Amino acid sequence: MRSRPLKVAVLGCGVVGTEVVRRLHEAPGALADRIGAPVELAGVAVRDLTRPRDLGIDPALFRNDPLELVKRDGVDVVVELLGGIEPARSLLVTAMEHGASVVSANKALVAEYGAALHETAARHGVDLLYEASVAAAVPLLRPLRDSLGGDDIRRVCGIVNGTTNYILDRMTQTGGEFDAALREAVERGYVEADPTADVEGTDAAAKAVILTSLALHTWLTPSDVHREGITRVTAEDVADAHSHGCVVKLIATLERTADDGEVQVRVHPAMVPLTHPLADVRGADNAVVIEAAGAGRLLFRGAGAGGVPTASAVVGDLVTAARARLLARRTTATPDAATPPAATVRARPMRELRGRYHLSVRVADPTAALDDIVSALRAHDVPVDSVRRRRTAEHDTWLLVTETTREADLLAAVESLAALPAVASAPRFLRILDPLGQEAVVG
Repeated sequence: MRSRPLKVAVLGCGVVGTEVVRRLHEAPGALADRIGAPVELAGVAVRDLTRPRDLGIDPALFRNDPLELVKRDGVDVVVELLGGIEPARSLLVTAMEHGASVVSANKALVAEYGAALHETAARHGVDLLYEASVAAAVPLLRPLRDSLGGDDIRRVCGIVNGTTNYILDRMTQTGGEFDAALREAVERGYVEADPTADVEGTDAAAKAVILTSLALHTWLTPSDVHREGITRVTAEDVADAHSHGCVVKLIATLERTADDGEVQVRVHPAMVPLTHPLADVRGADNAVVIEAAGAGRLLFRGAGAGGVPTASAVVGDLVTAARARLLARRTTATPDAATPPAATVRARPMRELRGRYHLSVRVADPTAALDDIVSALRAHDVPVDSVRRRRTAEHDTWLLVTETTREADLLAAVESLAALPAVASAPRFLRILDPLGQEAVVG
């Protein structure tokens, strides 16, 4: 074992940062055995030096100048847990320019600037690792980059946001509305102070960009991802899904089209058939299904949120980066090194998606309305697979499941339905998740 320690600087000491520092402080021997050299904290960047932190480390290690820390000579690895774009991006670039490898859990930063950060890492001969940025403790990015690096990945589909999965799961279990489930998630600590990024799908979209870079070897930006959140999912939607043998989940999907090599990346709520492996993912867990030409279908599932699971992935990357430093070599290459620039790869618009849909059409006159509804759908080339009527004391609703159709046609049909005199309110629809390349069986 080498006697000179590898020095690590940690930027940020929130929930995840605290757990990372604790592991570095409390298990130095185990880490040294795994790496082949001792690990030493060079410093921990925090905003407030006066805040008490029960970590048992020398208080002098806490610094409120992260720039000084990343510029310091002899720092081998910088762990970034600040979140957000700036100053995180500038600090990581500076760290790499000064010869440090970088470990990050910052999905927003990697999604927006991943290609540029990889170029900086390659230029300075250092590593850039971010396993914790997607699905926390679930080992997903490294298998995509390494184990499946020689395979042809056709599709990745999964639940990558634990907060929304918890909310939708509670709506399924209790029959309650979104607001009640959100309050419960807040009480249990599953939600950030501002839940917008979670419930509007922004967090999942950033993770989808990162997965696309590794699975499809294409760097997109979050603006290329079709994104819908869960704030408009109602208790009726959840009940309708149950009646069709489905549950509602927020699903991230990325795939390359077979005909022209375009990519389509999307995040939206979907009805998931109970036969699908994603249907029984409960609470705040994450799960991702990868479909590859050689390896077939692979399921990755586990704790996708929380300080301890996320810190596990961060420390795993830290061990990998430290071993590489010890061997004086890089472990990672730019993911898109063998692919055309992202600008040459078209992100297929959502309107060109083909799939099945569940329509909910509330009507004032149910007997007269059905023929008009079906006629309007057929006029826009939207074939109907099944029809069911839901009656309550307040209103009547026709529930229809389409056969496979183009989303642009479905949207045009919905617009026509809204204009029918017998339709009482704007029709609602949910996409039905295609279960692993086969048509969904619902209705």
